[in-house]
Amino acid sequence: MIAEIGQFLLILAFLMAIVQAILSLSGAQLRNERFMRAGSTSSLLQFVLLAAAFVCLVQVFLNSDFSVLIVAANGHTQLPTIYKISAAWGQHEGSMLLWALILSLFGAAVGVFGQNLPVTLKARTLGVQGLVGVSFLAFIIFTSNPFNRLFPTPIEGNGFNPLLQDPGLAFHPPTLYLGYVGFSIAYSFSVAALIEGRVDAAWARWVRPWVLASWCFLTLGITAGSLWAYYELGWGGWWFWDPVENASLMPWLIGTALLHSALVVERRHGLVNWTILLSILTFTFSLIGTFLVRSGVLTSVHSFAVDPARGIFILIMILAASGGALTLYAFRASSLRAGPPFAPVSREGGILINNVFLMCATAVVFLGTFYPLVIDALTDDMISVGPPFFNTTFAPLMVGVATLMAFGPLLRWRRDEVKSVSRPVRIPALIAVATGLLVLVLGKSWVGGLGIGTAVFLLGGITVWILQRLRIGTVPLASSFAMMRAFPGATWGLLIAHTGFAVTMIGVTAMSAWETQKSEAMSQGDTATLGAYTFTLTDTNLSNGPNYRSEQLVFDVTRGGRPDGQILTERRFYPENQSFTTEAGIRADFLGNVFVAYGRTDEDGRYAVRISQHPFAGWIWVGGILIAAGGFVSLSDRRFRVGAPHKVRAHSSSTSEPA
Repeated sequence: MIAEIGQFLLILAFLMAIVQAILSLSGAQLRNERFMRAGSTSSLLQFVLLAAAFVCLVQVFLNSDFSVLIVAANGHTQLPTIYKISAAWGQHEGSMLLWALILSLFGAAVGVFGQNLPVTLKARTLGVQGLVGVSFLAFIIFTSNPFNRLFPTPIEGNGFNPLLQDPGLAFHPPTLYLGYVGFSIAYSFSVAALIEGRVDAAWARWVRPWVLASWCFLTLGITAGSLWAYYELGWGGWWFWDPVENASLMPWLIGTALLHSALVVERRHGLVNWTILLSILTFTFSLIGTFLVRSGVLTSVHSFAVDPARGIFILIMILAASGGALTLYAFRASSLRAGPPFAPVSREGGILINNVFLMCATAVVFLGTFYPLVIDALTDDMISVGPPFFNTTFAPLMVGVATLMAFGPLLRWRRDEVKSVSRPVRIPALIAVATGLLVLVLGKSWVGGLGIGTAVFLLGGITVWILQRLRIGTVPLASSFAMMRAFPGATWGLLIAHTGFAVTMIGVTAMSAWETQKSEAMSQGDTATLGAYTFTLTDTNLSNGPNYRSEQLVFDVTRGGRPDGQILTERRFYPENQSFTTEAGIRADFLGNVFVAYGRTDEDGRYAVRISQHPFAGWIWVGGILIAAGGFVSLSDRRFRVGAPHKVRAHSSSTSEPA
C-alpha cells in the first residue's frame, strides 16, 4: 500500500509541476497576479508531494518490502538501518527521485523566500523551474518509476552494493545533488531574465546566493566522494579522473567562474552576457553528469543504469534545456545593456582572465572524458585517457588560476596599474620562489617545487590583502582590530576559501610528487619496510558484522626503530552478493598518512599487502572543507540575502571592497 501511495503522490507532483509551469509563465506574460501567486503556491505543493513520496520510498526499504522491484534488487533484511535508508537513493530510480525532490526544494525556496523579487521575474523563474521539473518527473514516471511492483515476490533481496555501504556514501550523493540541482535556479533565473530582456545588478544580487549555496554543496559532495574513494576502494587514490568524477568537476569549474562573474554584474554591471552564458552552461554540465551516470555509455562504480533508452531520454532533455536557452540567448544577448568599459588590469579584468583559465580547464576535462566515448562509438576502438593527460594539461591551468587568485583581491575596479598591484606581492613572490627552489633541491621534484611555490605565493597574496584591509602599520593596532571585527561575511569567506584552495594545492602536489608504495606477499610474523616505517604482521582476526564476514590483519608499526602503535586493515565478504570490500588501515597525522590494505591470499596462504606513504594527504580534504566553509561564511553576509538593501559605491576604485 505504501508503494501505491508513493506512486499517487508522484503523479500528483507531476501534475503540480505542470500547473506551476503554465500558471507562472502565463501569469507573467499576462500580468495576472492570481496566476503568478498560484504558480508560487504550486511550487511549494510540488515539494511537499515529492517529500512525501520520498518518505514512502524510504519506508518500503525500511520495511524490506521485496514486492517493490528496486527494494528486491537493492535491499536485504540483514542490511543495517542506515544503509536501508541510503539504499533509497543508492540506485538509479531512487536517485532520480532525490534529484526531483531537491529540484522542487529550490523552486519552493524561491517561492517562499523570493518575496522581494520583481513579481514577473519570480514568476518566470518558477515557470522555467517548473518546466525542468516536468521533464524530470516525466522521466521518472515513464522510464524509471521507483514504485514498480515485482511478481512473484522474492523471499529475500539481492542486497545493496557493498561499496556503497559506507557512511560517506550516505552523505556524498545528497550533498552532490544539492550542488548539481541547485544550479538549476541560476539557469531558471537566466532564462527568465532573457525572456524579460533585462539583466542588472539586482538580478545578480538575487542569483549569487543560489549559485554560492549550490557551489558550496557541490564542493562538499566532491570532497566527500574523494575521501570515500581514498579509504574505501583500497587503492589509496584521491582522484582517478573517472568520467563520472570528471562530470562533477566540470560544473564546479564553470560554477566557480559564474560565481565570480556575477560579482562583476552586481558591482559594475559588466560581463552581463558572459554571466548569462555561464549560468546556462553550468546547469547544462550538471545534466551531462546525469547523462553519463544513467545512459549506459560507460561502466563505473558511480553508474546507476545501463539502459540506453534512458540515456536517449536524458539526452533529449539536455538538448531541449540547453538548446532552448542558448537559442533564446542568441536572440536576446545583443539587447542586454552592458556596463561601463574596464581596463585589462582591473578587478573585472582579473576575474575575466581567471574565468578564461577555468573554462579552458573545463574544456580539457570535457575533451579527456568524451573523446574515448566518441572514438568508441565511431570506430569500436577502445582507448583510455588517464592521469598523464590530465596532469599535463589540467595542472598548469590550475597553477595559473592560483597565481591570479593571489593578485585578484588586490586589484582595483575599472582600472589599475601593474606597478601598484605587483609592488605589494614582491616579498611573497620572493618567498614563493625561494620555497619552490628549496623544495626542488630537497624533494628532487619540479612538480613539487612548482606546486608548493605557487601555493605559498597564493597564501602570501592573501596575507598582503588582509594586511591592507586592516591597514596594519598605518593606523593604531586597536583600530585594525576594530576593522577586523567589522569585516563582512564575504571578506571572511574569501579569506577562508582562498586559503582552502592553497591547502588543497599543497596536499595534491605532495601526493603527486612524493607518494611511495610497495606490495608484499606476507604471512604472520613477516615484516615489510617503507621509508622509516617497519610493519610486522602479528595477528589475524575473524569476526562477523551485521551482514558480512570480516578478516582483519594486525600490524605492529615501528618508526625509526621505535614502536609506533598498530595499524588494522580488514577485508569483508558479503554473502548476499558474493563480493568483497577492502577497509584500509590508515594512520593519519599532520604531515601525511600511512596506508595499509590487503587483497586475496596466494596459493601459499600469504596475503597480498600494499603499503603506502601519502605526504600531506589530509590537506586535500581539509582544504576542500575550508573552500566550502568559506562559501557558507560568505552566505552569512547581509548582501547575499535575497532582496536585502545593498549599498553601491558610485565609482569607487578602492581596494577595500571585498570580492
